[in-house]
Amino acid sequence: MSTPERMCVVCRKMQEKKNLIRVVRNKDGEINYDPTGKMPGRGAYLCASRECFDKLPKTKGFERSLKCFVPAEVFSAVNEKIGE
Repeated sequence: MSTPERMCVVCRKMQEKKNLIRVVRNKDGEINYDPTGKMPGRGAYLCASRECFDKLPKTKGFERSLKCFVPAEVFSAVNEKIGE
């Protein structure tokens, strides 16, 4: 059985889901960083690289994929994850 792959919202490269950072919009419209990758809702994925994160505000990848505004707290949580 193959491992699930998803596309980064910035570089558009397909990668294994476990190697990407997930942000999710739940049914109530709340946006959250999803460290487990299992929260219910629509997900948007980002490479765990500084390069893709730095391009994120310009490309508006999360906003485009989730079709809504993404709060600064979510970007902070993703930035912390990349910094690990």
